[in-house]
Amino acid sequence: MTTFVLASQSPARLQTLRNAGIEPTVIVSGVDESVLDGLPPRPIALGLAQLKARAVAERDDCPKDALVLGCDSVLELDAPGYRDLPLGKPHTPEEATRRWQAMRGRSGVLVSGHAVIDTATGREESAYATTTVHFADLSDEEITAYVATGEPLQVAGAFTVDGLGGAFVSGIEGDHHNVVGVSLPLVRDLVSSLGHSWTALWTRPDAHPTTQAPPR
Repeated sequence: MTTFVLASQSPARLQTLRNAGIEPTVIVSGVDESVLDGLPPRPIALGLAQLKARAVAERDDCPKDALVLGCDSVLELDAPGYRDLPLGKPHTPEEATRRWQAMRGRSGVLVSGHAVIDTATGREESAYATTTVHFADLSDEEITAYVATGEPLQVAGAFTVDGLGGAFVSGIEGDHHNVVGVSLPLVRDLVSSLGHSWTALWTRPDAHPTTQAPPR
């Protein structure tokens, strides 16, 4: 069976794949993400996904018959001070607060780059997915309380849809998995382009129904 490797330490990406029937091997890439600083949101998301996948695929501890998935997510926000900037993790409470003051009542586009490498052949397929996210009009008190939890500091765009931030997202247009960090439909397409069956990657027992005799 082909080994599926996730080149990311994101718990949300790992759980999304598990929920989809895949138990990946996690190998963190450790790439220096600053090497692509200055690029617009979409090229940087795709470029970092490719760098992460390639770094892991080249490691000695990466299986030689694996599909390696690299991902990276940023937010595009058409707001003063943030236009054309890739908004990744804010890291500090001050920046997370500024982000939410600009995001509230607006819409942004979550861009996730995906790159899949087949280590057996060396072939690579990559693309990015976009999802429009509508943010609620938070009060200053809500922003302060949310930032104080620490959750928005270490996630792309300073928000989640599968955590405390879910109540502050008023709507989504597109693949909601992409907002979590990995677009399952897109990954399936990339895997298929490399000649692999998505369902063959299922590792969860209940993802493979047993054959039953037809009723009499």
